[in-house]
Amino acid sequence: MRKHLFALGGASLMLSVAMLGTMAQEVAPTTPPDPPKFDAQGFPTFVGAKDILEYKALPAYHEPAWVTKNFVDTGKLPPVAERLPKEPMVYLASNMPDGVGVYGDVMRHVIGGRPQGWNYAAGQVQGWGGIDIGMYECLTRTGPLFEIKADELEPLPNLAKSWDWSADGHELTMHLIEGAKWSDGVAFNADDVMFYWDDNINDPNVKPLNSNGPDSFGAGTTLTKVDDNTVKWTFKEAFPKQYLYTMAYGGFCPLPAHLLKPQHPKYSKNTYEQYQNAFPANYLNFPVMGAWTPVEYRPDDIVVLRRNPYYWKVDSEGNQLPYLDELEYKLSTWADRDVQAVAGTGDFSNLEQAESYVEALKKSADPAAPARLAFGARTIGYSIVPNLSGNGWGEPDARGQAVRELNRNLDFRKAITYAIDRQHLGEALVKGPFTAIYPGGLYAGTAYYDKASTVYYPYSVESAKAELEKAGLKDTDGDGVVNFPADQAGGANVEITLLANADYQTDKSLAEGVIASMQAIGIRVIINTVPGSAMTDTQNSGKWDWQVLRNGSELISVVQGTSSLAPTGPQTSPFHRAGTDKTVDLLPYEQEMVDVVNKFIATQEPAARVDLMKQYQKLYTENVNAIGLTQYPGALIINKRFANIPAGAPIFMFNWAEDNIIRERVFVPADKQSDFELHKDTLPGEPGLDKGPVS
Repeated sequence: MRKHLFALGGASLMLSVAMLGTMAQEVAPTTPPDPPKFDAQGFPTFVGAKDILEYKALPAYHEPAWVTKNFVDTGKLPPVAERLPKEPMVYLASNMPDGVGVYGDVMRHVIGGRPQGWNYAAGQVQGWGGIDIGMYECLTRTGPLFEIKADELEPLPNLAKSWDWSADGHELTMHLIEGAKWSDGVAFNADDVMFYWDDNINDPNVKPLNSNGPDSFGAGTTLTKVDDNTVKWTFKEAFPKQYLYTMAYGGFCPLPAHLLKPQHPKYSKNTYEQYQNAFPANYLNFPVMGAWTPVEYRPDDIVVLRRNPYYWKVDSEGNQLPYLDELEYKLSTWADRDVQAVAGTGDFSNLEQAESYVEALKKSADPAAPARLAFGARTIGYSIVPNLSGNGWGEPDARGQAVRELNRNLDFRKAITYAIDRQHLGEALVKGPFTAIYPGGLYAGTAYYDKASTVYYPYSVESAKAELEKAGLKDTDGDGVVNFPADQAGGANVEITLLANADYQTDKSLAEGVIASMQAIGIRVIINTVPGSAMTDTQNSGKWDWQVLRNGSELISVVQGTSSLAPTGPQTSPFHRAGTDKTVDLLPYEQEMVDVVNKFIATQEPAARVDLMKQYQKLYTENVNAIGLTQYPGALIINKRFANIPAGAPIFMFNWAEDNIIRERVFVPADKQSDFELHKDTLPGEPGLDKGPVS
């Protein structure tokens, strides 16, 4: 039973609280309450992969008339048929919600991030909001999987057009798209793939953005070149189909070796820092395999991308994609993204900051509103993740090491989870049937979630304080803050830094709620807000105690990012990585989680996988691997002039909505097109500093 205490003042209250603390019985763990019903959720139309795309040559190909007139007829570009691969990817019109599209117009994005540069391979941030998704293509693709039938669920082909398993399941031969070109006209082939693997993923001094290192493909995995259009993976496990998901966005998105290799320290006199920064944001026309290339950058103002004339995808009538000629990214704030999308001055937003929901719903309800709003499932979830490394990751000082030892103490983690009033925390973000109590682990409502296997420690300040005592923490100096034991950090007050993303109000609001919750049990938490552009580097550095973390896709789908469900390798976990001795000092329950996850990867038997995830969920929640906070749905806001938006597209599931909606197929009907393009009838020019589009 929840007890609410109200501050009335005076010695009598202090006495009554003291008596209550003495008399209180610790609340027993239970299963979490069911999420509230949410009728606004949309649902997709389920199809098979072969209903969406195929690879084949077509009798004829087409492009925007202005490209032919201004570039092909003048000799600046080869004909479109010569710019396409031998067998381009073909999107089938039957799967396009509004059919074959027309060329023209722009999609205007607003983002809170800022681009550091274009070297995704070396960990540079492009500013988020879908810039990287529009620029880079990966071996496989998972964003559209939200609409794939469950019995056909597997990553879609992409740069790898097909693959074959050996009879014993230890070798995977991938056939790359043949004859495709980077946006500067240079051939794409297996050398680009091998450079990304050998000199980026496997170089310990380089960490590609969103990558969890080579172990995310399985310990001991190798990749070799067979020929220009073929590579071969060799795995220790048999048929580890899980890694096909790791080869999608964030895991294996090759960059142009012909541009990056000369800057890499292995092939030059550059330092690794010089390699990382070799392609700053004002290095324009950066060669990509994606549909759009950056042609303009103005700091704190805008990034503009124009269509890639060598893009290797077409529709079923032979029209080279994308339909949209331009993407714009106004550099503002994430909250402003929602405001501008609703107002019609922006075109697209992943409505993910719950504080904006009510106002956005009110405005979009007007029939004259320029944008439509569609909610998906509750696939946004937040946790407090404790740094569980006890052997030196991040080189903590004496206080930091003492906090790590507390983080590794189950009684301490129980105290933290008991102290969180999740109902109040969710309602403080947004009132209504949006948020759900989230104890941690797999999300309620997802395929592998099992309520009976989920251990929930209900809100109870009394229980939290009792667990702190079990952990050996007492307020020895009477200042209201518990102290470390005398032999740790000199018996000082327990002070914990909480890392949070400064670009997101939701992250900051949740951090403030956690600070208040911890204050109630005598723990001092100090927030450390970091700009989004520096967040990845800070997280990877290990120099933090706790962080507010928006969970990844592995806790939604399980089959994507599976190796990140536990510390299966030195770099796979976002909050427990190898220390100075290059090992991960696993706690006993973590070793059990690792074993379960590896068994899940090794088997394809559905019933066995379900049972393994039940085991995983119990291990995660019973041991408070991370402290779940809240779970809620996101909504896609998109201007009504856009067509080919799939029904039920979530803002986040296997990937973000910018990938889920397949932007290269999105178009604007001719009678609804705007005059918002900033660089109309232009294409990317020569790559270089402060270059730009050409007409």
